[in-house]
Amino acid sequence: MTAQEAPDLTAIKEKQQKTWASGDYAVIGNQLVIMGERLCEAVDVRSSQKVLDVATGSGNTAISAVRRHCDVTGLDYVPGLIEQARRRAEAEGMEITFEVGDAENLPYPDASFDAALSTVGVMFAPDQEKTAAELLRVTRPGGKIGLANWTPDGFIGNMFKTVGRHVSPPPGIKPPPLWGTDERVRELFGGGIASLTTARRAYVFRYLSAEHLIETFRTYYGPMYKAFEALDADGQDAFAKDLEELIHAWNTSGDETVVVPSDYLEVVAVRR
Repeated sequence: MTAQEAPDLTAIKEKQQKTWASGDYAVIGNQLVIMGERLCEAVDVRSSQKVLDVATGSGNTAISAVRRHCDVTGLDYVPGLIEQARRRAEAEGMEITFEVGDAENLPYPDASFDAALSTVGVMFAPDQEKTAAELLRVTRPGGKIGLANWTPDGFIGNMFKTVGRHVSPPPGIKPPPLWGTDERVRELFGGGIASLTTARRAYVFRYLSAEHLIETFRTYYGPMYKAFEALDADGQDAFAKDLEELIHAWNTSGDETVVVPSDYLEVVAVRR
């Protein structure tokens, strides 16, 4: 792709922001609490450390870090999600700084944090290289970057492939689940890290039925909401059928309910 053909990342980001603001991501995101808890344990955050949760969504991982008595800041570019995160923290009597901001342009000085975390968040930023550079920049030397990223070959990775067959993604943008591969993470962080440890884990989605999962995601999960919105009635029916087939292929429940494990890559990098 030539410079003239390069994607308009600003326009793509603005569209993404509107996508994540549609529906109500917290309905989906709040279920993923265990991923933030596991990530804080994997990073081994210590009490009193300064921790940044990038693309915090409704605040899961920020809340997990403050439970460990860290000094926590959570950042997301969707104002509505930041408000939800604030309300959750207030309900639990927690002091967390939540701010609206961009993962590709973090509003903090160099080496500001002992740990920078993100749970299925920064992986969706359109400029992957810039995002990785920003995580490195705001983390102090010897500090840690901890990520949980959906893998390309897991259930959610395949769900995004299914979405892409019905609604084409923006051209020139690398697929977000590449963050869920050891090779891509090493490439992104390059010489900025002293060590990298990865582990493949699974989050298990549990729903009443395949129809229940699809209805929940198409109502509340921004990317799915927008994908259905972009299709006519026949297209929506075909999309829903493909999603139902995907869910049945991955379902391990053995009954009418849905128990679907979805692999993600847990990443712990030490800043050089």
